[in-house]
Amino acid sequence: MAALARWCVQRRLVAVLLWLLAFGGLTAAAVVTGSAYSNDYEVPGTESGRATQLLRESFPALAGDSDTVVWHTTSGTVRAAAVEQTMTRALERIADLPGVAAVTSPYDDRSAGAVSGNGRTAYATVTFEDRVEDIDPAEARAVVDTARAARTDGLRVELGGSAVALTEPSGGHVAEVVGVAVAAVVLFLAFGSLAASLLPIATALVSVGTAYAAIVLLGHAMTVADFAPMLGLLIGLGVGIDYALFIVTRHRRGLKRGLTVAEAATNAVTTTGRAVVFAGATVCIALLGMLILRLSFLNGVAVAASLTVVLTVAASVTLLPALLSFIGPRALSRRERRRLAEHGPQPELPTGLAARWSAFVERHPKVLGAVALAVITVLALPTLSLRLGTSDQGNDPTSSTTRQAYDLLAGNPSGSGADERGGGFGPGVNGPLTLVTRVAGAEDKLMLDNLDATIRTTEGVASVTPVTYDTGGDTAYFTIVPDSAPQSQRTSDLVDRLRTEVLPRAETGTSLDIHVGGVTAGYDDFADVIVAKLPLFVGVVIGLGCLLLLLAFRSVGIPLKAAAMNVAAVAAAFGVVVAIFQWGWGGELLGLGRAGPIEPFLPVIMVSVLFGLSMDYQVFLVSRMYEEWLETGDNRRAVRVGLAETSRVINSAAVIMISVFLAFVLSGDRVIAMFGIALAAAVALDAFVLRTLLVPALMHLLGGANWWLPRRLDRYLPRISIEPPECRAAHERLAAATDAEVADVLAKERQRDVRDIPG
Repeated sequence: MAALARWCVQRRLVAVLLWLLAFGGLTAAAVVTGSAYSNDYEVPGTESGRATQLLRESFPALAGDSDTVVWHTTSGTVRAAAVEQTMTRALERIADLPGVAAVTSPYDDRSAGAVSGNGRTAYATVTFEDRVEDIDPAEARAVVDTARAARTDGLRVELGGSAVALTEPSGGHVAEVVGVAVAAVVLFLAFGSLAASLLPIATALVSVGTAYAAIVLLGHAMTVADFAPMLGLLIGLGVGIDYALFIVTRHRRGLKRGLTVAEAATNAVTTTGRAVVFAGATVCIALLGMLILRLSFLNGVAVAASLTVVLTVAASVTLLPALLSFIGPRALSRRERRRLAEHGPQPELPTGLAARWSAFVERHPKVLGAVALAVITVLALPTLSLRLGTSDQGNDPTSSTTRQAYDLLAGNPSGSGADERGGGFGPGVNGPLTLVTRVAGAEDKLMLDNLDATIRTTEGVASVTPVTYDTGGDTAYFTIVPDSAPQSQRTSDLVDRLRTEVLPRAETGTSLDIHVGGVTAGYDDFADVIVAKLPLFVGVVIGLGCLLLLLAFRSVGIPLKAAAMNVAAVAAAFGVVVAIFQWGWGGELLGLGRAGPIEPFLPVIMVSVLFGLSMDYQVFLVSRMYEEWLETGDNRRAVRVGLAETSRVINSAAVIMISVFLAFVLSGDRVIAMFGIALAAAVALDAFVLRTLLVPALMHLLGGANWWLPRRLDRYLPRISIEPPECRAAHERLAAATDAEVADVLAKERQRDVRDIPG
C-alpha cells in the first residue's frame, strides 16, 4: 500500500489522467454499444418456466411482449360510432408501427369479451415482435404517442404493460444530484475546507461513472437487470464518498501533526486505506455470495454491484491521494492552517460530544445496551409478516398511465371522477394464468375440451378462455382469469390449488402434464427457489465475513458480535421496508404507489448489500479499538478511546450515506426506492444505534473476553493487519499528551478510573 500511495502522489498527473482515460473510454464504448438489460426472472426447471418454454416453442406469435391499450368513455359507451371509429383508426396506426407484431381489437367478433359489462371500458392487446428486454424504447414510445393522440374530452386512453413501462419518466438524475448536494454540505461542515469536501465527491463520481459504463457493457456478456446500474450507482456513491471521507480525515490528521502533504497522503492510504480495502472486500464477498444461488438474474446484479465497489475502492487508494497532493495544505481550513502556522503541530484529541458520549456509554453499558436492543427488536417485528410476491403495475404511482390502465381494467379507476359501477373486468385481468400442455391424442383433446367447465367452478376463478391448439395439434394452452389481483394472496392460493388439486385429478388416465404459468405463478416459483436457498446463502455470507474478522482482529468474540449486529440491522431494515411498502405506511405520500408484496429477489440483494455495508462501520470502529488494545492491553480504555476517536467520522459518514440512499426515493422506481429506504434505515440503525451504542456497551460488559482467541488457533491463523499504527515515533511522542487530555475530559463526566492514572 505504501509503494502504491507514493507512486500516486509522485506521479499525480499520470494517476488522474489514467482514471479520466478509463472513464472516458468506457463511457464512449457504452454509448456506442447501447444497453442490453434483461429482467429474466425465469428459473429453469420450475413449472412456470416449463410453461413459458412450451409457449415459445409451439406458439412463436406469443413470444413477444403483450401490452394493452385501454379506453374509457365518461358518457355513452365504447360502441358508439364516434368512439369506435376513433379507436379503430388509432389501433390500425399502431399495427403499422415498427416492432409491432399484431393488434387485437375489441371490435372484432373474436374479442367480444374485451368490452366491460357497462360498455364504458374496452381494451386492445398490442403484441410486440420481441420480448420486453429486446424492445427499443422508441418503438414503445411510438405506440404510446399514437394511442394517446386518440384522447378527447370524453374519451380517456391509457396504456399498460412492460413495454409501456419503459416510457414512464424515471425522475431523471434528480436523485443523484440531491444525494451528492447533501453529501457536499455535510463534508464542508465536517472539514471546513471547500477543496477537501469536494475531493471525496469527485473521487466517487469518477469511479461510479466508470462503473456505470462498465455495467452497460457487462449487459452484453451476461444477464443484467435493468435496475442493476441504478443499484450500483446507489451503492457506489454511498460507499465511495464514505471511503474517501475516512482517508481524507486521516490525511488531515497527518497535516495537523506536522507531516508534509506527500507524507500525510501516503500515510493515510497506508493506514486507513488498508481498512478501506478490507471493508470493500467484505462488501464484495457479501455481494458475490449471490452467485451460490445459481440464478442468472442475480448473478448479473452481484457482478455489477461488486464491480462498482471494486472501482470505488481502487479510486479511493489511487485517485484520491493524487488529488490530495494537488490541493496541498488546502485540505485544512484557513483557521486550521493559521493555527498550525502559529502553534505548530498538535494532536487531534477526542474532545467534546464524542468524548462525553464515550464516557457515558462506559458508565451505563447495561441500560444503554437494553435500550438499543429494544429499538432494534421493535423495528424488526414487521419482518415476521414479510410476504414475497408480485408487485404489479397496480403499485405504480397514480399519475402513471400504467397505473391508470391497471385501475380501468380492474374496475376501480383513479382520477376519473366518473361513475364506474359495473365497469372494468375485475382485478385478475391484469395478470391471467396460462395453462400449457403437450397433447398426445384424441383422449387428451377430449379431456381438455371438457376441463374448462371444471375450472370455472374452482374457487378463485373468474373466467376461462377456450382451448387453443398449435398448428400441429401437439400443444395446447388456455387462459384463466382469477377473481383477484396478480399480487393478491388469493391468486397465489389459486395457483397452488390448481397444481395440487384440480389439475392432478384432471390428468388421471391421460398423458397430459399441464403446467401453470403466468406472472403470479412465475414470481411464486422464483420466490420458492430463493427461500429454499436463503439459509445456505446467509450462512455462507456470515461465515465468510466472520472468517475475515477473525483473521483481522484475532478474536472469537468480535466476529460473533459483528454477525449478530449485522443480522439485527438487516432484520430492522426489512421491518421498515415491510411497514412502508407492504403495509403502505406513508407509501402514497412518498409517491411510491399503494401497498403490495415485496419482490422475491429483494431479500437476497438486500442481505448482500446490507451485510457488506454493516461490516464497514464494524471494521472502522473496532480497528481503532484493536490498535489501542494492542498498545495498552486495557479493554475499557480501548473501547472508550476507539469510540471517542471514530464516532464523529462514522456519524458524518452515516449522514452522507443516508442522504444519498434516501435521495433515490426520488427516482420514481419502486424497486430502487425499496433499496434506498432499506439501505438508509440499515445505515442509520447501524451507525447511531448498533456501532455507537450496542457494540461498545457489549464490549464494556464482556471486558477482556472481547479479544480471546484459543492459543492453538492463534498459532495456525495467518497474520494480517488492517490498520497498522502510524509512525511509531510520532505515536509515542503524542501518547503522553493524548492520555492526559483524554483523562481530563473523562474526569469531568465520571469519577477518575484507576487505569487512567499513571502508576
